[in-house]
Amino acid sequence: MTRGALRLCFLMVWALMWLCLSPEIHAAVEVLPEASMTVDGRAITGRAAIVRQPVVQELLAAFGRAESAVQRQDLDALLTFYAQSYNYQGLKRADVKRIWGEVFEHYTGLSSTHLFSDIKVLRSGTQLRAEVTCTGGLYGSERKGWQRITLDSWFREVHFLVHEDGAWRFLGNAGQAPNTAPFTSTPHHPLF
Repeated sequence: MTRGALRLCFLMVWALMWLCLSPEIHAAVEVLPEASMTVDGRAITGRAAIVRQPVVQELLAAFGRAESAVQRQDLDALLTFYAQSYNYQGLKRADVKRIWGEVFEHYTGLSSTHLFSDIKVLRSGTQLRAEVTCTGGLYGSERKGWQRITLDSWFREVHFLVHEDGAWRFLGNAGQAPNTAPFTSTPHHPLF
């Protein structure tokens, strides 16, 4: 493992530990200092150059709007972040709506962290798509007992997004998930 990769892992672990152990509500949608980016196969280097890219600003804004909806527990606003064709290994938008509804019912003070380490932007016909490698988590307080907990976490998960109707929308993730939605989503996994 290279020195840069070790430093990136350390930063991600430190950020997650700080967020998990801190009782306050924290939200972050950030491009990491050592992030990489490709647009239609062309590499863009350096964090400053990456965050100046209009597509990255749009992606950060989309995740920011989703985070704001999570904090307000606004299910309708949050669902606008999900593409109509959302499919996470068989789970559809209706499943996401039910799962987020359960999360909002049982937890308060929600916040999430999204630390982007790699962004790939591709054109598929006339449609723009993005693959965003992300480390982060979803945090909240139980409505009974008010204990602050980690509801979900991910490490180098690849989020697939599509640009449709003028905004970036979540298509799903790389990785494994059940082929059908479980009757109950306990433990909660909001697919975000």
